[in-house]
Amino acid sequence: MAPRTTCSCEVIHEEVVNRIKTGMTSKEEYLALASLFKLFGDGTRVQILHALEQGEMCVCDIACLLGLTKSAVSHQLKALRMANLVKFRREAQNVYYSLADSHVEQILDKGFEHLREE
Repeated sequence: MAPRTTCSCEVIHEEVVNRIKTGMTSKEEYLALASLFKLFGDGTRVQILHALEQGEMCVCDIACLLGLTKSAVSHQLKALRMANLVKFRREAQNVYYSLADSHVEQILDKGFEHLREE
């Protein structure tokens, strides 16, 4: 017999609900966080982020590394840029991308750490 995974009580544990409620945030913030995590739901974008975690790269280098077209990489970088996950700088005719900040690196590292847990 499988263990029961639902609550069978009819009593609301008001003290628990009230305590937890104080740590919750707005619906808007949950929606924004869900949108951020959706960007991590695409393997190509995660590969790009992981590559940029190793160092700054231009679109051509990322395309070569991942075996993609420059257009495909640019499309993904635009989404990542709009979510403030990557930043860029121009140098003459070249545009170089890097992670926006250490938080992005931490998200990636924690994700890989979780996957590799035994």
